[in-house]
Amino acid sequence: MAKQPARPRPAQASAMPAPARGGWFLSLIKWGVVLALFGLVALGVAVAVAYTQLPSYQSLSNRSDLGQNIRVRSADGKLLVQLGPNLGEWISYGDIPPTMRAAMIAVEDKRFRHHPGVDPIGVARSFKVRVQTGRFSQGGSTITQQLARNIFLTNSKTFGRKLREAVLALALERKFSKDQILELYLNRVYFGGGAYGIDAASRTFFGHPATALSLGEATIIAGLVKAPSNYSPTADVEAAQGRAGVVLKSMVDNGFVSASAAASVDPAKIVVQQGAKQNSIRYFTDWALPQLDTLIDESNEPIEVWTTLDTRMQGAADRAINANSPKGAQGALVALDRDGAVRAMIGGRDYVSSIYNRATQAQRQPGSAFKLFVYLAALESGMKPTTTLVDEPITIEGWQPRNSTRTHLGAVSLREAFARSINTISAKIGAELGFSTIADMAQRFGITSSISTYPSMVLGTSDVRLLDMTRAYAAVANRGVSVLPYAITRVTAADGRLLYRHAADEQRTLVAPWVAAEMTDLLQTAVMSGTGRAAQIGRPVAGKTGTTSSNKDGWFIGFSSGITTGVWMGRDDARTIGGLQGGTAPARAFHDFMVAAVAGRPLEQFETEVPMPNWQLEPGEDTYSDNGVVGIEPLVDENGNPIGTPSSDPLGPQSPPTDQAPQGTVPEQGELDRIFGGDLPPPERQPAPAPAPSAPADGAQRRPEPTQF
Repeated sequence: MAKQPARPRPAQASAMPAPARGGWFLSLIKWGVVLALFGLVALGVAVAVAYTQLPSYQSLSNRSDLGQNIRVRSADGKLLVQLGPNLGEWISYGDIPPTMRAAMIAVEDKRFRHHPGVDPIGVARSFKVRVQTGRFSQGGSTITQQLARNIFLTNSKTFGRKLREAVLALALERKFSKDQILELYLNRVYFGGGAYGIDAASRTFFGHPATALSLGEATIIAGLVKAPSNYSPTADVEAAQGRAGVVLKSMVDNGFVSASAAASVDPAKIVVQQGAKQNSIRYFTDWALPQLDTLIDESNEPIEVWTTLDTRMQGAADRAINANSPKGAQGALVALDRDGAVRAMIGGRDYVSSIYNRATQAQRQPGSAFKLFVYLAALESGMKPTTTLVDEPITIEGWQPRNSTRTHLGAVSLREAFARSINTISAKIGAELGFSTIADMAQRFGITSSISTYPSMVLGTSDVRLLDMTRAYAAVANRGVSVLPYAITRVTAADGRLLYRHAADEQRTLVAPWVAAEMTDLLQTAVMSGTGRAAQIGRPVAGKTGTTSSNKDGWFIGFSSGITTGVWMGRDDARTIGGLQGGTAPARAFHDFMVAAVAGRPLEQFETEVPMPNWQLEPGEDTYSDNGVVGIEPLVDENGNPIGTPSSDPLGPQSPPTDQAPQGTVPEQGELDRIFGGDLPPPERQPAPAPAPSAPADGAQRRPEPTQF
């Protein structure tokens, strides 16, 4: 059978027909249109839902969501510090200067009046930059989008957030007019320095309301929105001025301002208000503001807190502490008015470097300043300033107190013992009355820290706070009636409603008036002729020094003309400071502050006027300035005029003490005893030799403590 030749196979098609290819492309377009329509429907639904959930315009203008604003004012109404957001006044659209509106639109959203909330041109430009650079370096957010983000969203850089931002912006444009959106934006956007809104920014940087903004000032404020911290005029003036120039050029380029008007503006000549220095004032406000928790109900509304602080006294206190504190030492000061109002408070030499408040938080040994309570107990028990005790070696439960001079004077009056700060006399009083009695007296006068009852406690070995000690001395100045320090006089809401007003605290009589008067007698003697002579200010002063062993702490606390002031100096690590005694740097700081603090106040005599005694301090007990001379202020009358002439040969190392005062200038000790009812002859001034120390008795309670003087 003949073999048949093979049939050729039909050729296969090498490509799809043209109509088929066109069909797939049309399908792709159709599906794209369907998806776009679906997206538009979904976007419309999302915008509609967002529209129904948007708050009212009144709610958005409330700004309560930005946090509570607290403005703290001094006694005379000066703004001390502002905490929380600074909101300023709400400025309506019609009251916003046209140049301010134009500057913001020109630099942030020049097509603001034409887009529906999202600017397609801006979005396209942003994506173009993204393709070219590989990152989004140019924002495409409109003013409406920024408003939506500021009110409802966070600053997270995600596509989800950008999509929600766009939806909210479209909804905002449907619910509010362009003018309302711009008004909301200009009153809510953050401009740096704690300022939210153009009015707060204008007041912060230029010291006047936003309604008075000039063209140049408007360009600076508009330029802050991009980066408030970078372009702040109080932080970097040159950067702020450069940014203002960019804003001004954009205004000209977009027809918002004429070239001639722009040429008349020189950003370099715009005066920027520097923020008030809040250094030492923050010690006071940090102590005062937590008290609001117990004074008013909690709320988010803006409040004004009016305080007792006297800015003039605060400035004087700051200067006094910084001028007199030894190198490497810290210093603190508290000044109380007669009713307990805190007029000045210094918690350290520099708040910026250390916020630790040494006036209210630190607990340090007061040294002989604590003897206030020892002698208050003695006077309350029936002793008098002229009561005589013997300065001699003494051992109490194994403890042997020593005087700073390492000598003993024999029989001395209470007045002299206090003025000389004789330790053995304080120890004798404590042993006679009981050390728990002294501790009870300290707590009665407001000492809140723990007081030990070891014998050495009479020399101030228990840690105390400066504010508590100052309060105790103020009670003596108040004739034995308690004084409670306070800082806030009233609190008002932004609309003027009174939320709190300070009422006088219920006063308690701590000691009888005659006890307080006799204590004032002793305190005045300590300043007139004792260890506190550097604190003399030319009018009656009563006070006491305090120095701990090795000069670790120096104190001076005293009062005059209704002001009680306590000063402490030392190191935070309690290391020795050469030459620091209470009668030196602390007393000089007291003097410098009080001269300014009581200026203009009526001169007030104490109920007990103390004549000058006929004894003077031994050299070891005296108070020396850096050059060895103590300046003595002349006394003044009720009009502030000097009485007599201060000595041209002030007391100091070059003026050795004498046994007798010049005739006709000061009374004899016998005269003092006659005036104050003394019945003993004046003591001899021959120092008794100090015996060799003896070993403590076996089993005797003893707490080793450094010598206090």
